[in-house]
Amino acid sequence: MKLFLKGTRCHLEKCALEKRAYAPGQHGRRRRRVQGYGLQLREKQKVKRIYGVLEQQFRNCFFRAERKKGVTGENLLQLLERRLDNVVYRVGFASSRPAARQLVTHGHITVNGRRVDIASFTVGQGDVVSVKEKSRNNDLIRTSLESAQARGLPPWLEFSAEAFSGRVTKLPAREEIQLPVQEQLIVELYSK
Repeated sequence: MKLFLKGTRCHLEKCALEKRAYAPGQHGRRRRRVQGYGLQLREKQKVKRIYGVLEQQFRNCFFRAERKKGVTGENLLQLLERRLDNVVYRVGFASSRPAARQLVTHGHITVNGRRVDIASFTVGQGDVVSVKEKSRNNDLIRTSLESAQARGLPPWLEFSAEAFSGRVTKLPAREEIQLPVQEQLIVELYSK
C-alpha cells in the first residue's frame, strides 16, 4: 500500500510501488494470505510508519488513548494527529512528516508564541502554530507552502499565509482524518 512517506516522490512515476507492486526477492511474486494477527500487526505498523513514531512512543500513545473517554481507536488517531510534527505537516510548513519533525527539533516552530522543539508535543484546541520570524525566509518552508495547496487543509485547522501560522479550531473527528487505516484492528492487537 502506498503510504506517501517519501514526500513528493510518491506522486511521481519513480515511486517504488509504481515500478514494482510486489515484494523484493525470488519469492516476491507469490501471494500469501494474511489473516488474524498478521492483519492487526500490519495495521499497527502502517500507522507507526505514517506518523513516524517508534514502538514505545506508539504504545504510550495507545495507553493514553485507552484512558480517555470515548472510542479508543478514534482517540488514538486523534492523539497522533495532534502531535506538533503532524500539525506542522498538515498546515503545510513541511513537505513530509520527517521534514516537519526536523523543523520542530531545529527550533523553527512556535506554539502560542513560545518556541517548542519537541516533535511529540500535543497541540490543543485553540493553539496557534507558527514559523519563527527569522525562519520565514527559509526556502524549504516557502516551497512546501506552495505545494501544500494541492494537498489541502483539514477542516480542523485554519491557515493564515501572511502570518505564517495555523490554528487548531477544534479537535479532529474520525471522519476528518483521511487515513486508510482500520483502527479497530490496532485496538484488538493491544487488547490481547
